[in-house]
Amino acid sequence: MNKMESLEVRIRDEAPGDLSAVHSLHEQAFETKAEAELVDLLRARGKAVISLVAERDREIVGHMLFSPLSIEPPAPGWKALGLAPLAVIPRLQRQGIGSKLVKSGLQHCRMLGIDLVFVLGHPHYYPKFGFRPASTFGFKNEYQADQAFMLIEINPGVSVRYQGLVKYAPEFNEFDL
Repeated sequence: MNKMESLEVRIRDEAPGDLSAVHSLHEQAFETKAEAELVDLLRARGKAVISLVAERDREIVGHMLFSPLSIEPPAPGWKALGLAPLAVIPRLQRQGIGSKLVKSGLQHCRMLGIDLVFVLGHPHYYPKFGFRPASTFGFKNEYQADQAFMLIEINPGVSVRYQGLVKYAPEFNEFDL
């Protein structure tokens, strides 16, 4: 597959008819069923703030989810989301589908007035979208991840007003991810 073929991918909001395909996609993309079950649980509990799919020839080939975060000490007024998980069907990985999902997801965050987006992910992948180590801004995470815990300021300069321990939705702790 070449790069031109990846341009045929359409990014759109997840629809009710996509649920089983999204579940299957996460099962294929990860070593365990934990991420698929996490997505189902976050959605069922109303914590899927943004849920996007990548579609190619009527097949769901990628998915990403944004869910709410909290910070300790509490910081009233901040709007932050966590990007997780992001998955692309294995046979189409490294074709730009994940990048299209991330770019579209960050645009959705801008439209919703989100200030910050955090991700716990590969430290060589996410910086190309503007993510930087969250620790340089005074943020910690409950997983003791350092370089892999990153943020992007959707609202530039907002991170200087906040610091603390960032926590993902409690559903993340129900699985061994």
